[in-house]
Parts: sequence; C-alpha cells; structure tokens
Amino acid sequence: MANILGISCFYHDSAACLVMDGQVVAAADEERFSRIKHDSGFPKLASEFCLKRGGIDVDDLDAVVFYEKPFKKFHRIMISSMATFPRSYRFFRESMTTWLGEKFWMKHVIHRELDVPLEKILFIEHHLSHAASAYIPSPYDDAAILSVDGVGEWTTTVLGHARTVAGRTTIDLTHEIQFPHSLGLLYSAFTAWLGFEVNEGEYKVMGMAPYGKPKYLDKVHKVARLDDDGFLQLDMSYFSHHYHLEKTFTRKFEDLFGEPRPRIGDVEPGSDYADVAASIQKFTEEAVIRMAKKAARDTGAKRLVMAGGVALNSVANYRILRETDFEEIFVQPAAGDSGGAMGAALYADHVLFGNPRTFRLNHAYWGAEYGQGEIESFLQTTGARWERIEDDEKLFGVVIDALKEGKVVGWMQGRFEWGPRALGNRSILADPRKAEMKDVVNRKIKFREPFRPFAPSILMEKVPEHFELQDPQRHQPSRYMLYVVPITTEAIPAVKHVDGTGRLQAVEKEVNPRYYNLIEAFGQDTGVPVVLNTSFNLKGEPIVNTPADTFSTFSRCEMDMLVMQNAVVYK
Repeated sequence: MANILGISCFYHDSAACLVMDGQVVAAADEERFSRIKHDSGFPKLASEFCLKRGGIDVDDLDAVVFYEKPFKKFHRIMISSMATFPRSYRFFRESMTTWLGEKFWMKHVIHRELDVPLEKILFIEHHLSHAASAYIPSPYDDAAILSVDGVGEWTTTVLGHARTVAGRTTIDLTHEIQFPHSLGLLYSAFTAWLGFEVNEGEYKVMGMAPYGKPKYLDKVHKVARLDDDGFLQLDMSYFSHHYHLEKTFTRKFEDLFGEPRPRIGDVEPGSDYADVAASIQKFTEEAVIRMAKKAARDTGAKRLVMAGGVALNSVANYRILRETDFEEIFVQPAAGDSGGAMGAALYADHVLFGNPRTFRLNHAYWGAEYGQGEIESFLQTTGARWERIEDDEKLFGVVIDALKEGKVVGWMQGRFEWGPRALGNRSILADPRKAEMKDVVNRKIKFREPFRPFAPSILMEKVPEHFELQDPQRHQPSRYMLYVVPITTEAIPAVKHVDGTGRLQAVEKEVNPRYYNLIEAFGQDTGVPVVLNTSFNLKGEPIVNTPADTFSTFSRCEMDMLVMQNAVVYK
C-alpha cells in the first residue's frame, strides 16, 4: 500500500488530494485556504492541509503525482503559436515567459514547494486523470468513460472503457477530440460573449438558458459542425482561443451573433441573449448525448462515468440518464481541473502501483473542519452577540423558526466540501416554500444576478414525492447537485427554476446525519422536507472555510443568523 499526493495547478482551480492505503483521506481546492477565487497557483496550502489531515509528512509519501504532462502541453502551445503567427505574437511571447519561467519545470517546482525527492514525482495525462477520477472511486467494475472539458495537453474530449477484473484495473481511452476543436472551449466562448467570466461563468449560462428559446441553434451549427457521434469540428475563423490570451471569439463571431453582452444584469425572457444561451446549451446537450450513445454502443456497458468541466452541466447529465441506454451514471463531484488531483493520485495507486481498488466515493466532505472550542475562541474576539446551544433538537428549533419567519441562515459544520457545490456543511439556507426567498437571497445575500436559481436539499427518500426522479438511491449525481430534474409539486417555489426544474441535493442520513436531521425536523414542522441551499460565499469569493471566513461573510451581507456547529450568532 502507498501514500500518494495528487496535485493540479497552473490553469484554474488548483487542488490537492491525499490517498493513503488506497483510501482518499483529504481533498481540497487551494482557493479555500488562499481566499483567491479559482486560485491557479501551486496548491501549497491545500497540500499542507492534506498531509496534516493524514497525520504524515512529505517523507512518508511514496509519490507526488501531477495531473497532466507539461511537456506535451508546451508542445501544443508551441505548435499552435507557430501555426497562427503573426496573430499569435503576443500569445506566444507571454506564454513563453510563463512557461520557461516555471510551468515547463514542473518537476522542479514540485520539488521546491514540497521538498519531495525528484524520483518520487510522477505525471499523468490530463484526461487520464479525469477518467480515473470518475471511474476508480465509482461503485462500478465495468463502465464507459466520457471526459469533456476545454483542453488538457492536446486532447479536449475522450471516450473510453474501464474495467476491474480479478483486482486489476484498466482504463482504455479509445476516442478523442483534439485542440483547437473543443466543446468546452465552444461553451466558454459563448460564456464570454454573454458577459461572464470564462472558467467561472459557464454555470450562469446554464441558468440563463431556460429564459430563452434555442432559436439560434442553426447559427451555432454554423460555427461548430457536429457529427452523429457527437464529435465536433469548429470553424476556427469564428474563434481566437488558439492564438489570443484574453479573447476567445473573433469579429466574425460578433457579426454572426451580434455585439457581446455588455454587462451582467437582468435577463428578460425571450431576449436575444437568453436565446443564444438556450441555443448553446441545447447544442451542448445534443453533443454529449450523442457521445454517450456512442460510448454505450462501443462498450456495451450499462454504466457511465463522467468528468471534465462539461460534466458539471447538470441539465445535460440528466438528459443522458433519460435518453441513453445507461442505467446509472457516476460523475466526479469535482469534475473540473481540481478533480484531476484525485484522479492522478488514484490512478497512480491502482494502475501504476497495482494496488487493489477498494475506495468508493460516497460523500464529498473531504476538507478542513474546526472544533467547537476553536469556533468559540474566535467568536469571543468579535464582540458579536452569540450563544451556545448544545442540544441539536433545540438548535434546530431556533433555525426552523427563523426560516419560517423568512430569515436567511448561514450554516457551517464539519469538513468543507470537495468540488464547487456546498452540500450542507458550508451552506446558506432559506425557506423553499416562500417564492420571494429566491430574490431575497440573490439580492441581499449573494449580490448576484437575479436569474440565478438555488438548489433544494431534500431527504433522499422524499425525492420521488417532489421530483420526477425515481429510485434516487441509485443515482449518485443527485447527491452532488449534478442532475437538474423536473419538480412535480408546487410546494417549493423558491427552488423551482423558470422551466420548472431544480438542481437537487438528495441528503442521506448515514452520509450527513446532522444536516439530514435539520431537514427532517423542518419537514416535520412544515410538511416540506426541503430547504433552499446555496453556497456560503459572496459574489466573486470562494466558499468559506474557517470560522473567520464564515463570520466575515456573514457580517458583510444581510444574512440574519449564523450557525457554526453549536454556536448561534445573531444580528
């Protein structure tokens, strides 16, 4: 058995993950510690946390594994720059400065930052790390693989087949799309055109899409040709991501779709911007469904595992379940680049080192936690009005009364979540029965776009009473807000999007008993076993980690109450 640290960095969402004796013991994004949203720097703080959580130091590591191969990525940048010169002059100059300064020497960077021997440093290809992050922690022995994102080294999409037979794990990647043709980069180009930040605002496009109709789908097909198997080829005259540092689309793209959206703000149903969002969302769904159908035909597998940033498209994921032959789907909760850290570590352990595959990912609570003593010591320095309520039943009563009064409650407990979703340990809660709570939380708490929807956290066994999804225990994505599912009741208007759907979190008692008990108590009081859940952060900031982060966020918005473990803070 082995101790292995996986790391990802230098693009966006840097992260670290520690695997010990075949089991994940810690995993975290660097941004949670540095407080820099989508921090791309070396994950020094996240690595230190993982080692501390595992009770080991660097000398105890058998390997440190990086989630991609820098030389191959450098090769792609060189070739792309030469092919598009002189338009790529600035791109080439600045890329070379960055790469020759640090990225090219990744092995020595890891050695310098962690003081780990060079011979213990390994490299795994980007999409192989993604594939491993989806398959190895899944409950399946036989599964098709689909990994789709912007770009790794050269590859932007892979299909494959993974098996574990007689304790031996194999991951075969059989089909790929290569840069500059990329479904992820296509979606990002529309993200930028719609006025959102690339690598951060793609989910906003998904949220905007239901406000429009896909009336510009023919224009999307003009810039991106899609074959029957979902493989696309971009018309590169519309795009500039292969030679430009900031801009992802050309003037020709603007001539086709119009001037880019100038600012983030209200979205009127039926507006051209909403219609374009609906069009690229529809195109993306069709592409991944076609690829998933091909993967099903080629492999004969009844189960699919997914990773890569596009796997965070919860609308597309649910359509795959409904419209393909796959009976079950597993999606890595940290499907983007951060998840590559977990995949790299698990691949090294189970494939390169040949250790038996025993780990199953049944929750996402792999981050740092803080004891009641730490929380109260901090609160004593703030001058805030607070009290300790030892009895959870009494504490739940206080929280439920506040929610019923239309108040917004910050909720911090246990270890923070792995991935971009708050799943009840670093969450902001409100009453889903009150339609106005959507606007209240968006305007007064999150300071974000009014069209953005919120997630319903619901007791696992109650899902069929409120959602189209039946037998939710079989469907892992519902645990991580990775399915958008039609809502079948009128009881939870604050979490029902304009198209009648919700990005649900199905909560299991054995996985998060305290959060489950809170929702159960709310259901017993109101008849609705659901709470509105959104991530505990303000616009442009990472989700909170420490008591200090949590209290600072609480103090800078119009949240009404804060619960940190058993400490209740009032305004």
